[in-house]
Amino acid sequence: MSYNDRNVVMEDMRIIFRNFAGKEGMYNREGDRNFSVLLDDQVATAMAKDGWNVKWLKAREEGEAEQAYLQVSVNFKGRPPSVVMITSRGRTNLTEDDVELLDWADIRVADLIVRPYDWSVNGKSGIKAYLQSIFVTIEEDALQLKYGDIPMRGGRSD
Repeated sequence: MSYNDRNVVMEDMRIIFRNFAGKEGMYNREGDRNFSVLLDDQVATAMAKDGWNVKWLKAREEGEAEQAYLQVSVNFKGRPPSVVMITSRGRTNLTEDDVELLDWADIRVADLIVRPYDWSVNGKSGIKAYLQSIFVTIEEDALQLKYGDIPMRGGRSD
């Protein structure tokens, strides 16, 4: 993980709480696209000290450590992020209309860059993470690999 003009480059990240579609749920307003990445303790401590909104998952079992994570907002208004899905067939740039495919994909690895947004409300302040770019490598099953080179046809053939 490295900083570049306050942007943070994160490699080999594990993604949790995916909501690229922006669906309303218990913890999400309709239209708010986001996901979270798990952080190791050292990175989490450094980012929290810098003001990033690092959160901690409670331990599931007694004796387990809490797990740090950072929520990343995905906003296509203004300055849209670059979202790239990588499979054995190559790279696919995902748009706002099809980025929700990542909600159900088997993600092997994700590399991303987040950019900071400094906020201040009612005397509180911090840094919110916004997605600048992400490259997501998909874990393909045996049939996807076997038939991946066959061109797809649209529509129905009678």
